[in-house]
Amino acid sequence: MSKKIRVVVVDDSALVRSLLSEIINRQRDMECVGTANDPLIAREMIRELNPDVITLDVEMPRMDGIDFLGRLMRLRPMPVVMISTLTEKGAEVTLRALELGAIDFVAKPRVGLANGINELANQIVDKIRVASVAHVRRGHQELLTHAMPSGASASTTAAAAPAAPRAAPTLLGRLSTEKLIFIGASTGGTEAIKEILVRMPADSPGIVITQHMPPGFTTSFAARLNGLCQITVKEAVHGERILPGHAYIAPGGKQFRVDRSGANYVAVVEDGEPVNRHKPSVEVLFKSGAALVGRNAYAIMLTGMGNDGARAMREMKDAGSYNYAQDEASCIVFGMPREAIAHGAVDEVLPLDKIAGALLAKLGSASDRLHHRI
Repeated sequence: MSKKIRVVVVDDSALVRSLLSEIINRQRDMECVGTANDPLIAREMIRELNPDVITLDVEMPRMDGIDFLGRLMRLRPMPVVMISTLTEKGAEVTLRALELGAIDFVAKPRVGLANGINELANQIVDKIRVASVAHVRRGHQELLTHAMPSGASASTTAAAAPAAPRAAPTLLGRLSTEKLIFIGASTGGTEAIKEILVRMPADSPGIVITQHMPPGFTTSFAARLNGLCQITVKEAVHGERILPGHAYIAPGGKQFRVDRSGANYVAVVEDGEPVNRHKPSVEVLFKSGAALVGRNAYAIMLTGMGNDGARAMREMKDAGSYNYAQDEASCIVFGMPREAIAHGAVDEVLPLDKIAGALLAKLGSASDRLHHRI
């Protein structure tokens, strides 16, 4: 048997620590090597036990989980899965945790804690497994290390982090409104999507996005991005027209695809069945791109575990789209891009920070061709 994944559970609730330990220890490939009821104890435990993954609550005595996460990712970057009631009620906290370097999160149920966590058992251990093989980076957090004033907390400094790169001043106004950009992502995708969108100019083609997220988080995710980008970013609403200069994010817990209404593209948001175990599913969105957008589509597959969207991305390519995948070195988890590449669905494999520029150059050449035809 291969080496077990060693997990430390950090939570101020004795019940939650007991339940999570039991769930972890039931797995053949992992073991809970320690539990801590506050971050200061956890700090010493991590030094002693050198775990592969930690699960971390947000609300704890002496130091909250966000402050602890910020310090941990500066001093000893390691895979962290956030497990907290606050992540569901305050999605902003979850997004801040992901920005600081957490790999993923699980929201505790609002009621019936013991039964609810047991129902979430498969999700919890799946995310621990993914975290154990994820690429953990300092990245943004290294900037905070040098900029953080004495006595400042990671959570307050995160709010004052260096501004995102400004979008390229490319003017694509001559480009046909027929063009659409499709993006799919999962684990690590919130920050990867941000990296793409902040570089898009205000007159970019419409952008449609599926990021694997549960209900209650995508509204805050869209609002957070909208405050950083030149384009308008929003959660998709059923029946609305998909406009240039806008990005539409699939609502958590719903399926999202593109349809046509006359000459316009419109959003379809529906309560369909999970596809590839996901709802929203990249497969659903990309299949609609293959069927309805064809050679006017551009698709991007970003970091994530599994194979959701790989087959549909190949269908998009066969229909004439031009497709990009994030490279392994810049992915948190290379699963989804690897599968798309294996399916022959990808035209270019690029580091995350090069994708938007390559796409804009491609769109610019398409705009020039359109202009010369007019």
